[in-house]
Amino acid sequence: MIKQFFLGSILLFTCFFCVGQNIVQLEFDGKQNITISKHIYGHFAEHLGRCIYDGFYVGESNTTVPHTRGIRNDIVQALKKLQIPNLRWPGGCFADTYHWKDGIGTKGSRPTIVNNWWGGVTEDNSFGTHDFLDMCELLGAEPYLAGNVGSGEVQELADWVQYVNFSGKGPMSDLRKLNGRQDPWNVKYWGVGNEAWGCGGNMTAEYYSDIYRKYSTFMADWDNSGGLYRIASGASGDDYHWTETLMKKIPSGLMKGVALHHYAVIDWSKKGPSIDFTEEEYFRTMKSAWFMNELVEKHSAIMDKYDPKGKIDLVVDEWGGWYEVEAGTNPGFLYQQNTMRDAMIAGMTLNIFNNNARRVKMANLAQTINVLQAVILTEEEKMLLTPTYHVMEMYKVHQDAILIPLKLTSEDFTFKDERIPAVSVSASQNTGGQIHISLVNVDPTSTKKISVDMGQIKPKAIEGRILTAKKLRDYNSFQEPEKISPKRFTAAKLNQGKIEVEIPPFSVIVLNVN
Repeated sequence: MIKQFFLGSILLFTCFFCVGQNIVQLEFDGKQNITISKHIYGHFAEHLGRCIYDGFYVGESNTTVPHTRGIRNDIVQALKKLQIPNLRWPGGCFADTYHWKDGIGTKGSRPTIVNNWWGGVTEDNSFGTHDFLDMCELLGAEPYLAGNVGSGEVQELADWVQYVNFSGKGPMSDLRKLNGRQDPWNVKYWGVGNEAWGCGGNMTAEYYSDIYRKYSTFMADWDNSGGLYRIASGASGDDYHWTETLMKKIPSGLMKGVALHHYAVIDWSKKGPSIDFTEEEYFRTMKSAWFMNELVEKHSAIMDKYDPKGKIDLVVDEWGGWYEVEAGTNPGFLYQQNTMRDAMIAGMTLNIFNNNARRVKMANLAQTINVLQAVILTEEEKMLLTPTYHVMEMYKVHQDAILIPLKLTSEDFTFKDERIPAVSVSASQNTGGQIHISLVNVDPTSTKKISVDMGQIKPKAIEGRILTAKKLRDYNSFQEPEKISPKRFTAAKLNQGKIEVEIPPFSVIVLNVN
């Protein structure tokens, strides 16, 4: 009887101890071969609000902001620290109204257009193809050009490819040389239209598939000897019919990537504030961000059905948080602040992409500067780095590292009768053998205890960094630009082959395990 009571007490104590535990099991056997493509950490620069003008580009004649051929030097330095792998341009919706020949030649001779999509402002085309591609060289990033399919013509896109890529003698390469560039830029990544289901032409999936086949055919030769990585305009959110139609109707030889767009939005008609959000709005945003996991898995399953060998990639070339614009700003400029909520979106979403790296090979946060979930904000000569920037800088250790599969048992983050996982995790091993584990706790009020079973890995030392703040609604301002920044984290402990961590509410931790 005493023995039974003693054993029962142990079991009761064990179960009590398990309550509130979050368990991560790394499934590392040394045979993993899935690489987390660095291109998952791409960015997006559209002619929208102050992203290009007064963001990247201040003009060659500017005397107050240090620049190189009009490109802000501080922006270049900040983005190089992120090791951004690619940059998408010129849109977005703007791409399907953009005619690239308007943006070449002497700047005084370039025609103007009205940007009907974003604020109705006049676009003077002073930032064009040469400016963008030369800037990508400064950044050490590969350009991703979005071609005009909605209002453009097949020949226009074919000419653009030749203008930037052809090294021999021809009308487009001669024109490029006349405009001051001798050697081609050799642009690999090309979007064949953008959001064809909406601002790119309000097309059906069936109609766009035929249009795509036509445009992609004339972009290259028989064998695509130029190695173009052609990306089809993909689905909005859970439009699985769109993905299935493209996979069924477009030959794999014409398409290397299928896009997907999803924003963490509460309600498109009432998106809520970027700073003074309620508890409910926070949960709704996190739930929408977590929906990315389901979207990636279901779109990937459709792609697996038609492409079991994984020759075609899933390209999530627009993602991020979207709220109402800041008071007093142009509604068409989409300028919003960036709080710890955005750090949660970034950490969670990047973990989703990492864990689905078998199919997700490229992604682009929307957008880089002064627009939506920006990594950088500017105000005249001043510049600041947002919490989202710091998450992406912490996560750069995963770029081109080998994915370590894992199993996660997580507590729930609940609101009323709804719930999502509170903890998000991904892990990788770099070429030097170091293990990196990224941990996110989206719960705004509760610290989470996490136990990481390292399996066959025998860790000897751990160090890390943490991004958190005093308040969930904290953000970096031009008055306090470094209010939120990564700090050294030393609280992770080794215990019999396991790593034990307590992660505070609304925090991101990246561990370096040797």
